[in-house]
Parts: sequence; C-alpha cells; structure tokens
Amino acid sequence: MKPHPAANRAFTLVEVLVSLAIFALAAVALAAAYLNVLNGYQNRDHERAINATWSLVRIATSSVADRDELEAGGTIELPDRQRVTWTAQIVPTPIADLFALELSAHATAPTEWERRARIMLLRPEWSDPGERDRLRADSKQLLERNRQP
Repeated sequence: MKPHPAANRAFTLVEVLVSLAIFALAAVALAAAYLNVLNGYQNRDHERAINATWSLVRIATSSVADRDELEAGGTIELPDRQRVTWTAQIVPTPIADLFALELSAHATAPTEWERRARIMLLRPEWSDPGERDRLRADSKQLLERNRQP
C-alpha cells in the first residue's frame, strides 16, 4: 500500500530549528534598528535643547548695552536648574562702530556643554569719537582708491 502524499509534508525538527534561528536573528536585527532610531530621536531632542539655550545666551548678551558689563560676563539660571555661565570679549574691527563679540558659554548639570561664537555687533556708543573719525577716513580713502580704474 502506497502512503498518502499529505503524510510526507510534515516539517522535520531540523527545519523547525533553522526557521526559529532565522526568526531570532531577524528579531535581534529589528530590535537593534529600533533602538538606534530611539537613540537618534533622543540625541536630536538633546541638541535642540542645547541650541535653544545657546540662543537665549546670545540674545541675553546681545541686549547688554554697557560694554564693561558685557565683558564682565554673567550667569543665566534656567527653569530646569541648569546654570549657564558666559564670558565675552569685545574686539574692535577696521570698520567704524562695528565690534566683534567673542562669546563663549558653559552649561552645567543636568547636561553639560560648551559653545563659542563670534558675533558682529554694530554699537556706535562703544566707539571712541577720534578712532571712529580715523576709521571712517580710512574707509573713505579705500573706497576712492578702488573706484579709480
């Protein structure tokens, strides 16, 4: 008597184990990819928070009108108990009334970071009148020299 064709369709133990191993490898790879995506989102949110705080520091320092007060530096307390300490150095430029602000900030817990930037500020009140007149005369001479063919 001939066996029925459906009787030969059963899986062997080796085939089941191989399929389980392939499924386990796929599950591990998908879990690792998912964790990488979550880590990427967390890093992006962390960087956004730092950029927002850095923007606050830049706004706060740009709004200080007194040159001596700005060069003294300062500290900003944030609602999340983060403390940002900033320092500034003002450097004159060859253009009258234009100053370069070398700004650096350092934040402490809960997240520690440090940033530096060079910001150009137009502040006529910081200029020495004699120096301003000399710089304007120099700029005028340079423009006249460049105009001539």
